[in-house]
Order: sequence, then structure tokens, then C-alpha cells
Amino acid sequence: MSVDRHGMYLDIIEKHKGIVFKVARAYCSNEFDREDLVQEILAQIWRSLDTYNNGFKITTWMYRVALNVAISFYRKDKTIAYKHSEMEDKLLSYDMETERENAQSLSELYAFINGLNDIDKAVLLMYLEGESQSEIAANLDITIANVSTKISRIKQKLKAKAS
Repeated sequence: MSVDRHGMYLDIIEKHKGIVFKVARAYCSNEFDREDLVQEILAQIWRSLDTYNNGFKITTWMYRVALNVAISFYRKDKTIAYKHSEMEDKLLSYDMETERENAQSLSELYAFINGLNDIDKAVLLMYLEGESQSEIAANLDITIANVSTKISRIKQKLKAKAS
């Protein structure tokens, strides 16, 4: 394993691990499944690191990897064992107690997100992360107009739910 590759991986995860946890939280309501999904995403980021294209923002690439893993996570037989490269424990640990202590509004937002279809979840997560509509469109292979429409409809659903 190259020291440069390992260092790059550690740096990316340290700076942008929130993306991994947001995607996992949006796709898994069960804590144990969420932890498994986080590990799968981290492993796939490691395996896919050589495919990263510097022409894209690292966060856009991470979303693509994380969302692809999340969407396919439950479609595959859970008995399939993935071979993980040895990673530092701190990368795989996440204080779930801190997660539990979040405000009720955050829980309600995640409940709302969990009720969305896979594409709308992905759009909303990237939108909340500050990704541009063009980046969201490129990442999900849909048109910018489609992204705009989806964002508008999601906002309408959220307003209706809040009323």
C-alpha cells in the first residue's frame, strides 16, 4: 500500500466523514445496520480511491460512492462477506451516543428523509450539503431541470408535513 494513497485516504475521511454518516443515517434507521453501512462505505471509498478524478470535487465523488453503496446495501444478500483492508480504528468508530443526543428536529428531518425514494434522498442529502444543482445532476446522471423540480417538490412535501 502506498503511503501517499493511505495518507490521502486518511485526510479525505477526516475532512469529509460527515458525508458518510449522513448517507448512512438517511438510509438506515437501525443503529447496527447503520454501523455496517458506514464500514461498507469507508471500505468502498478505499477501494475506489484510484478512480477519483481531480476534475470533480472530492465531496461529489464521495457522495457518489456513498450513495451507490447505500442504495445497493440492502439489495445484496447480507451474508456476503466483504474483505476489508485493515483501517485505523478511529476511522471506523463513531460516537453513536452523540448521534442519539441530537435535537428532535434532526430526528424528524431524518424520518422525513427516510420516507423519500432513493433518488429524492440523494438529491436532498447533496442539496443540504451545499452541492450545486449541476453537481447533483452530474452525480445522479439526471438533468439540472429534474434536480430543480425534485428540490421544489421535496420542499413542498416538507412544508406540508410541517403544517
